[in-house]
Amino acid sequence: MDYTDESIASDSLEFITFHIGDEEYCVDIMAVREIRGWTRATALPHTPDYVCGVINLRGTVLPIVDLAARLALGKTEPSSRHVIIVLQVRDQVVGLLVDAVSDIMTVAISELHPTPSVASEIAKVFVKNVVAFEKRMIRMIDVERVFPEQTADAA
Repeated sequence: MDYTDESIASDSLEFITFHIGDEEYCVDIMAVREIRGWTRATALPHTPDYVCGVINLRGTVLPIVDLAARLALGKTEPSSRHVIIVLQVRDQVVGLLVDAVSDIMTVAISELHPTPSVASEIAKVFVKNVVAFEKRMIRMIDVERVFPEQTADAA
């Protein structure tokens, strides 16, 4: 969804903000199902480096992605202080490993800015917009790009 599109009826949106190191990011609150403490993940063979593994969330196998590693910011060594943001992305429930969740914010659409063209193309793939909020610049993650659609291998 392009939040700068004039077809949006509301003039504001809500986001969950979180930290990876000293950096602040956000995701659309409508994609968030829950926020939970770190649970040790079971690694799966032949997965990308940014996939921590899977956890059992009330009978559902939930893949966990280390967002820092996905954004090429270094691999996270998870501890009890880390959290998992459980998201609905298309038809799959997935988890994002982050350092800490900070806030829920309501942002006017006018405060959303496209990722500047000086950013690398890779940065622009994952960062959908930059949010100017209370003298802070917060990067809005495009969760659909973080969790690309999977295609089944032929049997």
